[in-house]
Amino acid sequence: MQALTKFDMTPKQVALVKNTVAKDCNNDEFDLFMEVAKAKGLDPFIGQIIPMVFSKGNAEKRKLTIIISRDGQRVIAQRCGDYRPASKPATYEVDKALISHLNPQGIVSATVYLWKQDQKSGEWYEVAGQSFWEEFAPVKEEWARNDDTGKNYKTGKQTLDDSGNWCRMPRLMIAKCAEMQALRAGWPEQFQGLYDEAEMDRAKVLDLTATEIVEQERQDHRMRAIGGKDSITVWWDDGFALENIPDGQFADRVAEHIKTTHPGKIAKWQDANRAGLQMFWARHPGDAIVLRKMIDAAINKAADDKKVLETVTIAGG
Repeated sequence: MQALTKFDMTPKQVALVKNTVAKDCNNDEFDLFMEVAKAKGLDPFIGQIIPMVFSKGNAEKRKLTIIISRDGQRVIAQRCGDYRPASKPATYEVDKALISHLNPQGIVSATVYLWKQDQKSGEWYEVAGQSFWEEFAPVKEEWARNDDTGKNYKTGKQTLDDSGNWCRMPRLMIAKCAEMQALRAGWPEQFQGLYDEAEMDRAKVLDLTATEIVEQERQDHRMRAIGGKDSITVWWDDGFALENIPDGQFADRVAEHIKTTHPGKIAKWQDANRAGLQMFWARHPGDAIVLRKMIDAAINKAADDKKVLETVTIAGG
């Protein structure tokens, strides 16, 4: 009988993976997961590789995403032979004006520097990976229950998902995203199509698959290209009117839109323009803070108006 290699499994072990680690997978998804685990030489029993199934109850949207834990990422990178881990801690850009229930430490971004060896010269150079809080933090809509009807409704406010570690360890989570970005930048062949679990936390909250996230990023990239180097694409009127706004006019145009638009529509407008707002933040963080405060004030006003209306309705019978 042929001896088992480190990454071979007995039938009993395969069944154990199916019933525990990969219990959400159907047969085809499980087969694919096991093939990827074998190809990457990762051990599912110790959490180096994890299957994540999105939209389990929706056959049309159902999608398997392969998650590589931090330990698994470093195992793959170490085998490349031209990798060295970071020699200094992650660096953070922080703005105290951003501290809120959505961003407990006011983190703008995290940057991680890994080392890659040039195959010709033998010299080592740094590979940077940067991740922005706005792009990865799992922010979700806040829901409340109407005691009279027994139904749940959106309050119009947002909250940072507290089911994972983003609230407890925000620096660690955004740094994990940055490290995976660096690995993809330096070793694309090994890490293409693989994700860290921290990168998927936002997708879990929004119920998006990894494929949809990639497609959204491609769409955002195309829109940025259409808009040109010094302009930002904006959707007006609930997303049906599209316009490229020069950088110098963006803050004034958005401020005017917020003032003249019903507060109840601002949250939807913000979601439709998330990519543009993030781009403006990266280019003009000072002006972006002012806009953020205006947007938050409008959203909060909409929520307060709704509560007043519900109170009047109940009082009036």
